[in-house]
Amino acid sequence: MIHEERQFHTGDVSKIERRWVWVFGLLVMISTTIPYLIGYNSQGADWEFTGFVFGVEDGNSYIAKMLTGADGAWLFRTPYTSFQQNGIIAFFTYILIGKLTANPGQHEQLVALFHTYRFVAGLLAIHATYGFVAYYITHIWLRRLGLALATLGGGLGWLLVILGESEILGSLPLEFYSPETFGFLSLYGIAHLNLSRAAFFWGLTTYLKSLNKVDEIHIYQVVKFGGYWLLVALVQPITAVVLPIVIGLHLLSLYISQAWILKSNRLHLGWKKIFKLSRFVIIAGLFPAPLILYNVWIHNRDPFFMAWQAQSIVKSPHPLHYVFAYGVMIPLAYMGGKRLIKNLIVPGLLPVAWVISLPLLVYYPSNFQRRMSEGIWVAIIVLALSSLPVTRSLGNKSLRLLMPVFVISFISSLMLITGGILTALYPSLPAFRPKTEVMAFRYLSENGNSKDVVLATYSSSNALPAWTPVKVVVGLRPESVDASELTPKVNAFFRIDITDQERKNFLEEQGINFILWGFGERTLGDWNPNDTEYLLNVYQNEEYSLFSVEINDE
Repeated sequence: MIHEERQFHTGDVSKIERRWVWVFGLLVMISTTIPYLIGYNSQGADWEFTGFVFGVEDGNSYIAKMLTGADGAWLFRTPYTSFQQNGIIAFFTYILIGKLTANPGQHEQLVALFHTYRFVAGLLAIHATYGFVAYYITHIWLRRLGLALATLGGGLGWLLVILGESEILGSLPLEFYSPETFGFLSLYGIAHLNLSRAAFFWGLTTYLKSLNKVDEIHIYQVVKFGGYWLLVALVQPITAVVLPIVIGLHLLSLYISQAWILKSNRLHLGWKKIFKLSRFVIIAGLFPAPLILYNVWIHNRDPFFMAWQAQSIVKSPHPLHYVFAYGVMIPLAYMGGKRLIKNLIVPGLLPVAWVISLPLLVYYPSNFQRRMSEGIWVAIIVLALSSLPVTRSLGNKSLRLLMPVFVISFISSLMLITGGILTALYPSLPAFRPKTEVMAFRYLSENGNSKDVVLATYSSSNALPAWTPVKVVVGLRPESVDASELTPKVNAFFRIDITDQERKNFLEEQGINFILWGFGERTLGDWNPNDTEYLLNVYQNEEYSLFSVEINDE
């Protein structure tokens, strides 16, 4: 029979450990900030830094969301479409933080606040991840190794890049574009996912610690767990679905295993405690329930949200990409899972059931397949480290042999940082915008308003709402309604092979108030807006002009 102390861990973390985690977190977040500081140092007379070195389109959209908050919004209405919107509860943290800014220098303030948010939320995510790892791993050195792997680790995608096969099977390796698959990308540049991950792992750890004393769960534990779940739902609704799925898988495994356990002499919770644990989860779920139900309601009722979700498709890549991502750790995770089930069956079932469910999570038919892998890398690391027959001194042969496997896990993140530094050192699109273009943006900021719709190329339209609170026709594919239909129409507008009447019809259909005409627009065709009587040149510099639309209704 297993001794009682082997059935659960307390997951206690000492003050010395906490100090180490904060120092480690600061070093990680400072390292991820260096490319951005270099980017600001590289801008000059010709280029202005967007504030992002990867995922620039999404980065601009986060700043644009903050700018809508600065402009007075409390509900989310994307500036990346002229489609009528009622406003929904989404991206609330960005909208709220944006209210702390004002002109002059508002764009710089917004970017600085975004990276402050990213930095602080990243520290919280690192702290929360350590708490989850520490619940299962007792040896401090292994806890630290686990945290390093969980936050900085990746798969073998770097090998595909080196071999010139970065687009093999139709997509990049997961560690280079999927923040859910590992987590480093979130620390590097996606602020809200850091906060969501922090609340996610705090919630899981709170749930795990309730296993120790199911009969003595207090109301503050319910409020604590429910509060974390609510925060996840507010910041990243998809993760608020992943959290109950992970816990549901654990509860299901407890129910299934209970019948088998009764036939052995091994300790288990028993039916009564499993029922109490289930009740604890259900009651805690009442906290995020209104927000989750709201999202379900608007998913089926709000026209914009329905159009947005139809375009926001995050499919999982070919299964072999997950083999390259997790394959090195899976054998260790298998051995660690067996050991956890043997020594810590009740909590051990959670990471085991979670990792086993990976194929179902990421390939279940939905628009959010890849998002469903959120946090699972940490579970794999916990299982992998649990496979090590660790001695007090950690001098065993197994660990020494496996260290190269752990070390190669950091190569992808190192490549990402190096790539970011190179991007920051040599100004070019899209991480930087031409200074003359930004001057035109700022003119609109001073002379336009949030109801104005501006026509420009996709590239300029993506950046424009990050500098001025106006709308564009197409600038961010998931949020630009009918993007696939409108993009070729926007491109055709700047060519000479359509008539002025067709242009007027398009301007009226989309409610366009201004046209930006610069390098990108001239590249699309030879049409010159100065030759038209229905467009008035209101701003001009060396490379960019702005025209107001003056169509008579006669």
